[in-house]
Amino acid sequence: MLRTLTLAFALLASTAQAQSLAGGRYVSMGSSYAAGLGVPPYQDGAPARCTRSTRNYASQLAARRGLTLVDVGCSGARTSAILQPWGELPAQIDAVTADTALVTVTIGGNDIGLVGGLYGASCRQRGEASCAPATTPTEADYAALKTAMASVVAAVRERAPKARIVLVEYPAILPPQGACAATPLTEADADAARTKAARLLSITREAAAAGGASVIAAAEFSRGHDACAVEPWMNGYPAPPGGAPYHPNLAAMTAIAEALDAALPR
Repeated sequence: MLRTLTLAFALLASTAQAQSLAGGRYVSMGSSYAAGLGVPPYQDGAPARCTRSTRNYASQLAARRGLTLVDVGCSGARTSAILQPWGELPAQIDAVTADTALVTVTIGGNDIGLVGGLYGASCRQRGEASCAPATTPTEADYAALKTAMASVVAAVRERAPKARIVLVEYPAILPPQGACAATPLTEADADAARTKAARLLSITREAAAAGGASVIAAAEFSRGHDACAVEPWMNGYPAPPGGAPYHPNLAAMTAIAEALDAALPR
């Protein structure tokens, strides 16, 4: 865990916001990697399709710091769901008010089919029926994601000028090379997923730097805890009972909460 905290401190840039976090309003936004799909129990009263865990990193951080959490993360969300309504759900950005002290965001994987692509590839490799087709993001897709990520940071800054904005990276899903029994993938499919993850990581960090936000380096400190690891923080395919394939488990959520807690000012 020392490595976790060191990397978190290194990548969570110190900014000079005047607003204290103590007892403040905390908004968590993003996709299933923020909401906590596969980490039950889920929050009462939240939309069922969002699967917001009571033990996701935001809930754990809020409990540690005594923050007032407004959790609007939702499974399946793309960046567009932050900036505009998504079906019956309001835009996630609507939760950010002028008095918000902290905003964390984990988003972007669904824009480029990162996890959905892994689902489909493993489904096909196992010979299952009704597998999702393979998709490859174009350069236009990556450019659109870059623009959207920058827009998310800018929209938060406009609504809450004094808030600390932290982009939380997606944790490592696969090892640096190859695959394993827990990740039934061809070499080509595994490499394609790693490429998507690397591009998402770069775009996330660029958006943070351009918008004056900070980054929690989950992709870095989760190395060695991928789905093939001895102590995985990521579920493989199929997932264990109650879990979600290719999604963070409770250990990952706790590690991210600890990194946030250590890196954020008191």
